[in-house]
Amino acid sequence: MISADAIRGYVDLIVLSLLHQRPSYAYELARTITQESAGQYTIKQTTLYTALKRLEAAGLVDSFTDVSASGKSRTYYRLTAPGAAHLSAKLQEWERTKDLIDHFAKGHS
Repeated sequence: MISADAIRGYVDLIVLSLLHQRPSYAYELARTITQESAGQYTIKQTTLYTALKRLEAAGLVDSFTDVSASGKSRTYYRLTAPGAAHLSAKLQEWERTKDLIDHFAKGHS
């Protein structure tokens, strides 16, 4: 299991990456995160809703109401054009961050 502390700075990146694939609603996003992480990370609903509201306020996602496959009215979120650009920049930053951490974790100086 991966701790929430280890993921904390990357929740937005995870959410934006999933919304890049297709619009989704919060419960579906949470379920997808758990499934795609093979149960290694389960996002708390409050963490997810806070991230979605923050991303929406920043103009990186927008929301709309639609009916899910189950027939329920849901608030869906989708990536905006600025959100796609932000995601691209954050993915590049992630690669640099990962490389740096790997460098130190492997004992190279």
